[in-house]
Amino acid sequence: MRKGIILVGGGGHCRACIDVIEATGSFAVAGIVDRGERLGERILGYEIMGDDTDLPVLAAEGRQFLVTVGHIKSGSRRRELFESLAGLGADLPVVISPLAYVSSHAVIGAGAIVMHRAHIGPLARIGANCIINTGAVIEHDTAVEDHCHISTGAIVNGKCTIGSGSFIGSNSVIVQGVKVGWNIVVGAGAVVTEDLVIPGIYVGIPARRIA
Repeated sequence: MRKGIILVGGGGHCRACIDVIEATGSFAVAGIVDRGERLGERILGYEIMGDDTDLPVLAAEGRQFLVTVGHIKSGSRRRELFESLAGLGADLPVVISPLAYVSSHAVIGAGAIVMHRAHIGPLARIGANCIINTGAVIEHDTAVEDHCHISTGAIVNGKCTIGSGSFIGSNSVIVQGVKVGWNIVVGAGAVVTEDLVIPGIYVGIPARRIA
């Protein structure tokens, strides 16, 4: 029997998550939680059934949840929602597209989503509440810490570390063995050839800090 899952956040990322969830056949979308003024709206046929104030009651009912707020630059709202749900004892399953490849030797944390055609190699470690977006590659022995977004088509090569809360932009490349610190934004198409320590926004080839 498919399990009902409540999606927390009703924007564009929510629609992408619905597409993955429907493809899995393992979950059914039970509804969406968003701002109160959106109650009754439908997203791809699923109703916005409540707002943040309803989360304690829903968690107490034993519902499953997935944070579907997006992460562009800052993932602070995703982190806040995830930590709130975890504090309520909520069930936060891992959602993996059937079109993705995940090594049996990889580990994926609670509440993460692995989207269509992503690739996660052996001994990769994906933290809680991460987005591994469409076509992203996480190679062998790489650690992606909690609350990160590895965006569409990004390549994180082997033995890299991506610090908590960081965003790796579309079609960017993290070179083998490089460490990216906490709360760093790597812009689309950037190539990171050396460790990034100072929080900020990095763009270009090779990546340089601009803010």
